[in-house]
Amino acid sequence: METERITRMNKRNSVNLLLLNAMIAAIYAVLTLMLSPISYGEIQCRISEVIVFLAFYNKKYIPGLTVGCIIANLFSPLGMVDICFGTLSTIIVCIAMYKSKNHYVAAALGAIITGIIVGSELAYVYSIPFVINAIYVAIGEAIILFISAFIFKGLEKNNKFISMIKE
Repeated sequence: METERITRMNKRNSVNLLLLNAMIAAIYAVLTLMLSPISYGEIQCRISEVIVFLAFYNKKYIPGLTVGCIIANLFSPLGMVDICFGTLSTIIVCIAMYKSKNHYVAAALGAIITGIIVGSELAYVYSIPFVINAIYVAIGEAIILFISAFIFKGLEKNNKFISMIKE
């Protein structure tokens, strides 16, 4: 009986995690697409990157963030290049954030990683200088991620919120 109860609990937790990641993916994709004029291109500022900070608190959010990025990048003017490398950037940023112990270091790492990978991608597709692209993308990402760090740092004061996202 106890084993059966534990199995039911594990299934329920798995379904809840799947639903949570589906919601995260949907939020990321919708925010990116709704704001597509500033989400894609040589100078970009993805507001959806705010939720990437969830990976700082728990690695269980990384699949949803990754799927959301894939969905958003399906509509990118860069096509398959963005689907592959833009998503790779998100995965690496999420892992770096999860391993980081400081909000602002996590934000800086995210900006640098995104600047390098997406800057390379844009330089390749548009045949324009890498350094300029990397700097523009890193600045846009830094703005979003440092604002996110500040927001999430403030949200940490809410014990209920923190226990919910770290759980």
